[in-house]
Amino acid sequence: MKIEGFSTSAVAAGIRYSDRLDLGLIYSNVPAVTAGVFTQNQVKAAPVTIDQKRLKLGRAQAILVNSGSANACTGLKGMEDALVTSSLLSSRLKIDDEMVLLSSTGVIGEQLNVPAFRGAMDELVKGLSEDNFEKVANAIMTTDTVPKVVSRTVRMGDQEVKFMGMAKGAGMIMPNMATMLSFVITDAQISFPELHDSLTHAVSRTFNRITVDGDTSTNDMVLVMANGTASNEWIDEENSLDRQLFKDTLEDILKDLALQIVSDGEGASKCITIRVCGAKEEAEAEQIARTVANSNLVKTAFFGEDANWGRIFAAMGRSGVRIYPERVDIAIGDVVLVRNGLAVGKEAEKAATELLKEKKIVVCIDLKDGIGCEEVYTCDFSLDYVRINADYRS
Repeated sequence: MKIEGFSTSAVAAGIRYSDRLDLGLIYSNVPAVTAGVFTQNQVKAAPVTIDQKRLKLGRAQAILVNSGSANACTGLKGMEDALVTSSLLSSRLKIDDEMVLLSSTGVIGEQLNVPAFRGAMDELVKGLSEDNFEKVANAIMTTDTVPKVVSRTVRMGDQEVKFMGMAKGAGMIMPNMATMLSFVITDAQISFPELHDSLTHAVSRTFNRITVDGDTSTNDMVLVMANGTASNEWIDEENSLDRQLFKDTLEDILKDLALQIVSDGEGASKCITIRVCGAKEEAEAEQIARTVANSNLVKTAFFGEDANWGRIFAAMGRSGVRIYPERVDIAIGDVVLVRNGLAVGKEAEKAATELLKEKKIVVCIDLKDGIGCEEVYTCDFSLDYVRINADYRS
């Protein structure tokens, strides 16, 4: 898919490794309505701080993103270096420097390799094309094993509106936000308040519902650029029908990308949905689901294909939410393991163990205490996760 007015480029700049795509560019021919959501970690990388300030304008034309270096915990020099890279790009694109957003991912605490940016910038800009979206998705990978991209087309009135999205992330994944980056471009005409509202809602339902290892990083961001070339009727507070369609489509895109991240979790072999229903309210259902999803004992049991429901029950009990154990049902897929707080039996465990051999698993927990129902998405915890993270900087 191509979206009119957007072009992309990626090059191997040698920021950390040679002969590896590590510098990407997303460019809009015109200033695009742009919204962002960022890490809630108190330790924020230089690009996050810069983008949060620049996005007060609600407009941007370019996203410059690199892998190999997070430019986090790098002090004043890190901030200065980030601004240098921004100027290197804006001068070549002949746009205002404030129209450039920055994004970085990689090793924390190392200064940015500015000479690598300087040496690659001409090639990066020269390579702008409508066909390089997936190349940028490759350039932002760190421990990812596959690029993560998605596209959608919807009809608003008599106009087609297109969306393209990418993400990176495999480890340090935990709401709120994670060591993940995601960029979405669309040709929709939409006002900033509606774009920002749609993005924050979608993130809360998608990226903030995934966890690989319980760690939140310093660089996380989701950016959405809408350049308006579709010429659809403006999506604003008066256009409720198209506003809802836009919101639903964006959430669908981000959920697709979020599940791709979980499926590609470092060392992961299974994508697991933790669904909690019957809570007094949705927030309590989410809190329980999140606690179960983050339990290392639960995640290692899934890796071992062991239907150890006791670990699930124990995690629920320490979630901080009041539950009534004697009411609880727990199932894996359509196999009920616990009914009213008691084990169903060995045959049920045997049947559930067979289901644990699948790549996608759903755990259903019914608290029987209300109508609140929420889902959190996670993966298993394998030996490879330890290997990957033990020598990440090597």
